[in-house]
Amino acid sequence: MSTLLLSAPHIHSGMTVSRLMRQVIWAMMPALLFGIYLFGEQALLLVLASIISALLCEWLCQRIQQKPIGNLLDGSALVTTLLLVMSLPPHFPWYLGAIGAAIAVLLGKQVYGGLGQNLFNPAMLARVVLLISFPVEMTSWPAPAPVLPLLPIFSDIVDGFSGATLLGSVLETGSSQTHIGSLAMLFGASKGSLGESPILLLLGGGWMIYKNVIDWRIAISLLIGCLIPSTIAWLISPETVLLPITQLASGGLMLAAFFIATDPVTSPTSPRGRYYYGLGCGLLIFLIRIFGAYPEGVAFAILLMNAVSPLIEGATSHRIYGEQK
Repeated sequence: MSTLLLSAPHIHSGMTVSRLMRQVIWAMMPALLFGIYLFGEQALLLVLASIISALLCEWLCQRIQQKPIGNLLDGSALVTTLLLVMSLPPHFPWYLGAIGAAIAVLLGKQVYGGLGQNLFNPAMLARVVLLISFPVEMTSWPAPAPVLPLLPIFSDIVDGFSGATLLGSVLETGSSQTHIGSLAMLFGASKGSLGESPILLLLGGGWMIYKNVIDWRIAISLLIGCLIPSTIAWLISPETVLLPITQLASGGLMLAAFFIATDPVTSPTSPRGRYYYGLGCGLLIFLIRIFGAYPEGVAFAILLMNAVSPLIEGATSHRIYGEQK
């Protein structure tokens, strides 16, 4: 959320939690619906089961707490769930998706006290738990359905079989050669997570920046933080490193830049701190992709930067009027 910490008095902008969450949900819808279209009813079942599980857990926790923070219908649990399912394989078993949503709400959010109290991004926390607990299911990537099959630009990515994603293939083979068309990659019509449509995520993110829902500093810094080392590495070894633009368009980078790293709870509030935070996320994503055991580094990078976010906040916060440093 685009906010600055300034001295009082303050004027309420009219932005509420519910309104903020609704705008984030609307921004996610194009990529999510396109993913459901590509991967069919199994993806839809995963989304529905996860939402029901998250809302049930949210309701249960608020019933137990004497002073619940937040509201069941404020949209925060729904946003967390949608971020989680958009980062999962499209045909991930629905009951495991429901478990993941419960982990996100219970262990990622409510255990810290509820809305606005969590230290780590709940969706990414749940994704890492699922990745460690169910590695086979979390690395099974089905091929998408044909998209406008009469157009040859999409025909090269449909082979009807499960297999590695582009990042996984690069990690396994050590080769940067790809047979995925550029336009198909930009639309996310390839093997990957449910919400991996870079162009639709970019449009949704741009709309949120225009509406002042997220801070552009984190999003742009994250992209730059990945783009600069990607360019250097590609210039050194173009045979084994993806093109910088392909690096940005692959995996969950766009989802991280506009929808995950910009979480106002787990990111710094100072403008300078947001630059550092975004750059750190982008750099870690690149390093994990290149040197890590996993082809995708978004979840790990976000959680690591969540851990150092309080330190960044302390080092870059505004000096209070009259305060002696």
